[in-house]
Amino acid sequence: MHDATAARNEGIAVCFRHFPDVEVLLDDGYLGLSRDHRDQAITPPRKPRPGALPGRVEQWERDRHGHSSDRITVEHALADHKRWKQLTRWTHRRDRLPDTYRAIAGLVSDRTANV
Repeated sequence: MHDATAARNEGIAVCFRHFPDVEVLLDDGYLGLSRDHRDQAITPPRKPRPGALPGRVEQWERDRHGHSSDRITVEHALADHKRWKQLTRWTHRRDRLPDTYRAIAGLVSDRTANV
């Protein structure tokens, strides 16, 4: 299932209507959301067609680099959470998982703030 389809099916896309002032930096998997929520869901610029003017290709490369530079902190945060493999094999009480996850998120957040 594509990212944009999953976001629609899980109700995440509805949040854009409830929070109109929020902008979200997304990757290429969310191009459909970018079309539906033009000023809120920001995806990388589309690649120019073959044979485009060199200046247009260079501008695309700069814009794409800028977008990925802004998103890299989010990607690192997601990777940090995935490194906590204990959460993938959670065998403790289910009602304690949200508190545990928030504690881990706080540790990850504190670590990245000090870098």
